[in-house]
Amino acid sequence: MSLDEIRKKVLYQNSIEVWIGLSKEKNMNWVDTENYKKFITFLLKNDLKMKQMSICFDESDNASVGGHSKKVFANKLAAFNDENSSCYSIKLNDSAIELIRKFDL
Repeated sequence: MSLDEIRKKVLYQNSIEVWIGLSKEKNMNWVDTENYKKFITFLLKNDLKMKQMSICFDESDNASVGGHSKKVFANKLAAFNDENSSCYSIKLNDSAIELIRKFDL
């Protein structure tokens, strides 16, 4: 789902879903945890207002994108246990979307 599609559904979204949406728009590999950490570092350095949150996928959650499990991805991030591997709540207003789209690897 693209960032615009996500935004039409909800005003606030978790950073993993935002990362997946951005990756889809820019044809990037969303399952690479190092790239996710670079994305979060970029947002933090650019002072995007975000609220750190915990995210969990229960055992019955089979949500996947492109054949890759969101639960597995979130668990890999949790193993790092640092600020850049955390999950955040992001308000998807115009300025946030504009900043998010400026991220590039």
